[in-house]
Parts: sequence; structure tokens; C-alpha cells
Amino acid sequence: MSDAHKAALAKGREEGRIVRQYLEALESTKPRRGRKRTPDSIRRRLTAIEAALPTADPLSRLHLVEEKQRLEAELSHSGDTVDLAALEKSFVKVARLYGERKGISYSAWRTVGVSASVLQQAKIPRTRS
Repeated sequence: MSDAHKAALAKGREEGRIVRQYLEALESTKPRRGRKRTPDSIRRRLTAIEAALPTADPLSRLHLVEEKQRLEAELSHSGDTVDLAALEKSFVKVARLYGERKGISYSAWRTVGVSASVLQQAKIPRTRS
């Protein structure tokens, strides 16, 4: 394998990583329906689950344990912040070439949540040439 081929593969992996991180950040910061959970409300619910577990029937216990695990994971990630602006800046630099190489259309980017203004900054056309 030539050095040029290795460099091209490394560039492709890096572009893929940048696109993936941006899309994951969009997904994680997307507004959710319903009441927002706070760390305090999560802790209160965990306390209620702990109180209910000893007397719960096996099926209810299964559901409570699953809810407890999800809430603990959410609580451990509640302090994580994402620098969406930095990820967006990196995304704009690589999105057009990545999309062209992978055959990703404007509408596909929009469907997964990338805003029209970001696609415009990345110079991704609405239609393929």
C-alpha cells in the first residue's frame, strides 16, 4: 500500500470521525418533549425506585432495575457539555467532500438534523450536479 493510499485512508477516517461526532452532538442536544429532568428529579426517582425494589414482583423489579440503570447513566452524563460550535466548525470543513465521496444528498443531511444554514456554510448544494 502506497503512502498516498495510506494518507487517503487516514483522511477518510478523520472526516468520518468529525461527521460522526457532529451528528452525535446534534442528537444529544436535540430538545426533548415533556418536562425536563434535572439531577434532583433524577435522584428523587432513584430514591423511589430503591424503596419500591424490595417489595416489587419479579416483572416489576425487572422494569425498575432497567429504569434505575438508565437514570444512573443519565445522571452520570448530565454534567457533560458539548462544544457544538467547535464541532460544527470542523463539520463544515469536511462535510462537502465527505458527502460527495459517500454519495450523501442534501435531503439526507437535513433528515438527520443538520440545519440548512450549516449545509450552506459547508457549500453542500440542494441538488446534485
